[in-house]
Amino acid sequence: MSDIAAHLLRIEIGEDPAERLDKALAALVPEEAALSRSRLARLIAEGAVTRDGVAITDQKAKVAPGEVYLIAVEPPRAVETLAQDIPLTVLWEDEDLIVIDKPAGMVVHPAPGSEDGTLVNALLHHFGGRLSGIGGEARPGIVHRIDKETSGLLVVAKSDRAHHGLAAQFEKHTVHRHYTALVQGVPSAADPRLRGIRGVNFEQGGILKITSQLARHPTDRQRQAVLFTGGRHAVTRARTVEAFGGVAALMDCWLETGRTHQIRVHMAHVGHGLVGDPTYGGKRKLSVRAVGAAAAEAVANFPRQALHATTLGFTHPVTGEELSFTSPLPEDFEALLATLRAGPQIT
Repeated sequence: MSDIAAHLLRIEIGEDPAERLDKALAALVPEEAALSRSRLARLIAEGAVTRDGVAITDQKAKVAPGEVYLIAVEPPRAVETLAQDIPLTVLWEDEDLIVIDKPAGMVVHPAPGSEDGTLVNALLHHFGGRLSGIGGEARPGIVHRIDKETSGLLVVAKSDRAHHGLAAQFEKHTVHRHYTALVQGVPSAADPRLRGIRGVNFEQGGILKITSQLARHPTDRQRQAVLFTGGRHAVTRARTVEAFGGVAALMDCWLETGRTHQIRVHMAHVGHGLVGDPTYGGKRKLSVRAVGAAAAEAVANFPRQALHATTLGFTHPVTGEELSFTSPLPEDFEALLATLRAGPQIT
């Protein structure tokens, strides 16, 4: 380890852990720590992982429930983030915050493999290099994110006072967020299969409620997994807006919590994965008889998860004004729905 002061990450081993130290830690490290399996292995080898003050350098060492490990993580090195002139669709802007309608294909925050062309790169140019938390926060001004291939609304802080105020609202789950999703199958309260899935229940009006814990998948770090012990609490609600031939449905989904991939993984958990989702199995072909050849082909070839952040509402953290924004579906999503609405062509 270098002379730079390290942050100590405390990990307590829960019930039924992986037998090996590296795998157990990988499953329990918080997502915001951004520690890959390979980096964890290096930290173990370097003596940065201790138990009761003793360095554990064998990544295959056995672990037991209740053990507490400390991981000494050096602060990330400062990386210069480029300001890039990338067009933005701005719905609201004042001295404290900005609301953006993000296109599909844009990453929100720079990361390995996506160092430029991101929303933050664009905002740095838009703000003339000034962005809340630069040099302090790991994710300057970003209080929530949507996936690269998800389109729609998000709010970004421009001032520290807005940053703290917005973060508090997200933490308290008082931000109003609705997403439009196209899923495989048609969720129904009358479906005994759906009612038999753990974590599923239906509320008045046929609203589907999915409650679970979510955590990084134990073997695929690009995915999230549904758990019922450990992880982070997650609640998604959804209602069917429109059905297509009994094999696909347009859904209004809203979040009580906001976890990574939450809607995508929850809908896949209940057997209604998002159309076009390559990570959670949304590539099943629809019945040509049910929707027609053109629609079946359009769904099969849709290049991203059919998910759009449609509505965003919150209290302005400085003025106290109640703000609400709505984003229309992007052209690719609308075109897909138009093909489905055309139905089978009778000849």
